[in-house]
Amino acid sequence: MVSAAAEAGAAAEVRAAEVGAAADARIATAWQALARLEDPELPPLTLVELGIVRFLKVRADGVLEAGISPTYTGCPATDYIRQLVEGALAEARIGPFKVSQVLAPAWSSDWITPAGRAKLESLSVVPPERSASAALAGGTAAVRCPRCGSGDTELTSQFGSTPCKALHRCRSCLEPFECFKCI
Repeated sequence: MVSAAAEAGAAAEVRAAEVGAAADARIATAWQALARLEDPELPPLTLVELGIVRFLKVRADGVLEAGISPTYTGCPATDYIRQLVEGALAEARIGPFKVSQVLAPAWSSDWITPAGRAKLESLSVVPPERSASAALAGGTAAVRCPRCGSGDTELTSQFGSTPCKALHRCRSCLEPFECFKCI
């Protein structure tokens, strides 16, 4: 004979498993919706590929929280990116949600996915070749020209079309190009 306490415990475990499965489904749906959002400054890269979407989690109160980090503090696209994320989550009908800005730890170019790095290269923007922590350790890595592949390049400006990119010039083919900074 099964006690009432044992039955209640078993029922609670089933409800917890159902809640966990529902939360997992909401998170998966949210990731799918956010994976389609292009970065406003670097299309066709997505916010997920750039590592701007930091996390998705369902809080104890049932609210799905999405954490986003700007590529640098003061990025002018931050509010617009928040609006894009809010719109995508609302359209995905994942239930109640909140979008939070995450500033610590600060966004790092280490979070750019391999697919994001490939897309940067396809846009003739050189992705960072080393980790941000290696860049902080010192030394200057040679930046290869995305057009001809030469390593004989020079930095012409610390800032490109956006503050998260630097402007370089190839001494071999003489073409200018941008390089995503190690941040």
